[in-house]
Amino acid sequence: MPKPPEEFLTALNARSQDIFKKLVERYLETGEPVGSRNLSRMLDLSLSPASVRNVMADLEELGLIAAPHTSAGRAPTQLGLRFFVDAMLEVGAVDERERKEISKHIEGSAQAGGLEDLLTEASQLLSGLSHGAGVVIATKSDMVLKHIEFVRLDSFRAMAVLVGQDGQVENRIVPLPPGLTASALTQAGNYLANLVVGRTLREARAALKQQRAEQMSELDELTRKLVEEGLATLSTNSDSVLPTVIVRGRANLINATMESDDLTRMRQLFDELESKDGLIELLGDAETAQGVRIFIGSENKLFSLSGSSVILSPYKDANDKVVGVLGVIGPTRLNYARIVPVVDYTANVISTMMARKARQG
Repeated sequence: MPKPPEEFLTALNARSQDIFKKLVERYLETGEPVGSRNLSRMLDLSLSPASVRNVMADLEELGLIAAPHTSAGRAPTQLGLRFFVDAMLEVGAVDERERKEISKHIEGSAQAGGLEDLLTEASQLLSGLSHGAGVVIATKSDMVLKHIEFVRLDSFRAMAVLVGQDGQVENRIVPLPPGLTASALTQAGNYLANLVVGRTLREARAALKQQRAEQMSELDELTRKLVEEGLATLSTNSDSVLPTVIVRGRANLINATMESDDLTRMRQLFDELESKDGLIELLGDAETAQGVRIFIGSENKLFSLSGSSVILSPYKDANDKVVGVLGVIGPTRLNYARIVPVVDYTANVISTMMARKARQG
């Protein structure tokens, strides 16, 4: 279990804290280990390289910094980065230009398309602003419906076209009772179209059970069967429990100069994201989190193998319920001070847009 930041703050005097902070900031800026001579030039205090080396030796003994490979300089360890982020990170506001860029692109996407377009745009934006990979993980919950209709595919199957109040469109396949006529299919679609407005599929199914006798007397036997079994199939569709994941900017994290082991680990991370392993747990964690979460290296099992850092923030629907997370995947030397507020602001804009689309729906 890592030490809490308070213990390190107690163990380090003001001079040691200043040296550690400058070392980490320099490392995050350049990605290169920092030597005592360069570090002594950066300090406000007048310290010789020898004095700085003594402090760096103490920091190394505490496990906050280490010498990577054969380098003469030192870089922060995962523990050191965690301490820096928790105790020393100074997060500013998103600058006005980036605020306008984020709002403009997301609002434009919200007007032009559905929810998935909105989330895809957010992922693309975060990738561009961070030079990492933008990621959005969304709960795949029952949407509140505005319309439903059936399109016959053959004698045994029809495609149900579901239109949500937020503009989202989903197509799902339902089996047809043998002998169902075209007019009966239309009648079943019209019946369900009236039943589902303003409801999720699960809510529509509950309403159907409650009012079955009085409301279904107008339907013949095969049409009733399609309405009941079709609604049951749609509301228990296995896809509805799996989250949606959108990743943009993979190329920012994979390049030809990477060591083969690093390349393999990064590709495995993307494979795991696509297979949705560990995403349910991550979303559950987001529901109880307050604001931005930062995972460094092995702190989250989903990202531990790749050795990445991940900055995530939850976003909410019109009912103030957490429905997903968005953020940035990058190397551990991410510019945390800049990216944390960008991720937070983007999540707030997405939440606002989702609430606005729900009101307009």
